[in-house]
Amino acid sequence: MNISIFPTNTAHLKRLLLSPNRKLSTSQKHTALDSWIAQPKRLILHDTFHSEHLADLYITLPTRDGTRRPYEPPRIGTPLGHGHHLAFFHPRTPEAQLRPDGTDADFCPPPPFVRRMWAGGRIDWRRPLHIGGRATSTMSVAEVQKKGFEDDRPMVFVKQRVEVRNEGEEAAEAAVVEERTHVYLALQTQQRKFREDFSFTYTPSATTLFRFSALTFNGHHIHLDRDYAQQSEGYPERLVHGPLTALMLVETLLFHHPDARPKSLEYRALNPVIVNRAVTINGSWTGEKNAVHLWTQDEDGVIGMRGTVTL
Repeated sequence: MNISIFPTNTAHLKRLLLSPNRKLSTSQKHTALDSWIAQPKRLILHDTFHSEHLADLYITLPTRDGTRRPYEPPRIGTPLGHGHHLAFFHPRTPEAQLRPDGTDADFCPPPPFVRRMWAGGRIDWRRPLHIGGRATSTMSVAEVQKKGFEDDRPMVFVKQRVEVRNEGEEAAEAAVVEERTHVYLALQTQQRKFREDFSFTYTPSATTLFRFSALTFNGHHIHLDRDYAQQSEGYPERLVHGPLTALMLVETLLFHHPDARPKSLEYRALNPVIVNRAVTINGSWTGEKNAVHLWTQDEDGVIGMRGTVTL
């Protein structure tokens, strides 16, 4: 995989990113954040949809690992599965340049906004990508929102835009267009309720998290280190990756309705999904059956993520 990156941080801001415990005044917080927002940010990644890597993804997903239905390996030249691009296009950052929580510093605001949660996003499938093919992903920051600063509960929402194109089609319409939103600090949201038309239950284990972290080259300690998750972030256990949960929403739909042809997925994370706790993914068709609402629910009834797939 080749990487082209446009510099996004001055040396001063980079030192801030790697020193989250540094005490900053309110004025300094605003100055550093506004300076970061004003800088252009873009990352270009090139990758190949290797069938071997996809086989590792398949064996990680309980919808495809052969335990619920016969295993079908990825086949060169066939369309890439919906959402499976999430296992590709990760920056290979030296460990010394990662943030203290193990995440990449690209597109991350300066301290004190160092606690990252995957807040939600949207995926639009416009043209096919193919197993074995090469593609280019162009990532940029589409929007940064500051919320709660007046109430002394500051949060920073960073929305990324991702466009994936087949190699040789850089001038054409993107095959996949994705928005990813991360929130830095807490997010609380109420959940609407829908009837349940189908469901899928599985338990994400530490092995699941390890495998998905390896697939996506994600070193975020919150998924791998119990002590870090409990002592530094205040969670009861390690958290399941937001992209894995979003992917499982689509996988659940296609598991029950393999002939469905998703056009887009829009989703939002509401609460953490915890390792070693059974999670049920529910689906509810709209009246016209041209869209389906999906949401995760744990054994205590807590909603982790909700989303809508349009067909």
